[in-house]
Amino acid sequence: MQIAQELAGYSLGEADLLRRAMGKKIRSEMDQQRARFVSGAMEKGLAKPQADFIFDLLAKFADYGFNKSHAAAYAVVSYQTAYMKAHYPVEFLAASMTLDMSNTDKLADFRQDAMRMGIDVVPPSVMTSFGDFEVEENRIFYALAALKGVGEAAVEHIVEKRREKPFASLADFCERIDPKIVGKRVFESLITAGALDCFGHERAAMMAGVERMMGLAARAQENAASGQADIFGVSLAGQSQTLILPAADAWLPADRLHREFQVVGFYLSAHPLDEYKAVLERMRVQNYADFSLAVKRGASAGRLAGTVTSRQERKTRTGNRMGVVALSDTTGQYEAVLFSEGLAQYRDLLEAGRSVVITVAAEDRPEGINLRIQTVHSLEDEASRVQKALRIFVRDDRPLSTLASQLTVKGDGQVSVVVIKPEGQGEIEIGLPDRYRISPQIASAMRAVPGVVEVELV
Repeated sequence: MQIAQELAGYSLGEADLLRRAMGKKIRSEMDQQRARFVSGAMEKGLAKPQADFIFDLLAKFADYGFNKSHAAAYAVVSYQTAYMKAHYPVEFLAASMTLDMSNTDKLADFRQDAMRMGIDVVPPSVMTSFGDFEVEENRIFYALAALKGVGEAAVEHIVEKRREKPFASLADFCERIDPKIVGKRVFESLITAGALDCFGHERAAMMAGVERMMGLAARAQENAASGQADIFGVSLAGQSQTLILPAADAWLPADRLHREFQVVGFYLSAHPLDEYKAVLERMRVQNYADFSLAVKRGASAGRLAGTVTSRQERKTRTGNRMGVVALSDTTGQYEAVLFSEGLAQYRDLLEAGRSVVITVAAEDRPEGINLRIQTVHSLEDEASRVQKALRIFVRDDRPLSTLASQLTVKGDGQVSVVVIKPEGQGEIEIGLPDRYRISPQIASAMRAVPGVVEVELV
């Protein structure tokens, strides 16, 4: 407040009052201080417009201002950070992700930054991941400790056992892990996040058999502790036992990714909208990154697609309900609001895990882009209207009965079965007489049917 003392004749006490008024932004006090400052400056010989201008500069600086030593320190840190990111981008991002391991929003941003820079973020795996985010060449290995439900003690135990000898199979992993350290919740989080995919089992089967996995781990620990031997006197400790997982239908891609999201905090291995890319382009739906730039250039409305990650409902001052919906697309995450009438109309479509197409009104505000939802439609329904044909490639008739059970809803899509003849003898395409409702989600479900070679959407 040295300027106030010199230009307007403030005492130390008055300068402190001015500082507090500016800091608290109380309009009545600011008006009083303006009058005091301007009158004092005019007594010192300044013109009124010039005194008002200087007061406005002081008020603006009070919003966010540094002294020189503070600004210099920030400049040095900024330079060092920029240097590390420019010359050691993989290591810089891995260190940043480790620092903000508990903040999934920041982890998602760092992962987007890595994708933009061509850096591969390897999904979590008990065979390659550690407690922190580690690097190798142009890759970042996702940290096991960043998964929800997986604590540091469990991660340290898994990594320690892997250092002794790599895990040979899922049964070997279960036998060497102490279930008192790696409990059922940790097993479930590892399965859901894909950290046990390296053993070649379906996540659905592992989740259905998690009790068997825990039982095998407990028996192995008991045998090791007691030194138990079989009837021939051979120690059972260290001998791999048979692990038979129960039969279970594979999770559909959308379900698998939604479960993964709940553990990782964002879509890591893939995104539910990936399989809709061609459809969204045909529908002229914008991604959020492009739309947000358009809003900054003056756009006020748009059409977006997104997968709902959460929905919160609140009461407004008038007592009506409003919804705050968090959505995600392949370029990032964003929020949109809708009020009582729209919330009542679209509540069922805005459940977590659902993919939707929304029209929004947008406004660029100082705190960020504000989106208000106007209409909501199921992405699956919208996609089914633009898909014209589906081709299913098989080698024999084994999957046909299962495929028929998935073609139950009539629509406008033409479906054909392409039989691949053996030894390169060509293909036979058979068009089905009826028309059906087809979409990327239906195509994904068909790809998971045993015996199906490929499914094409046209």
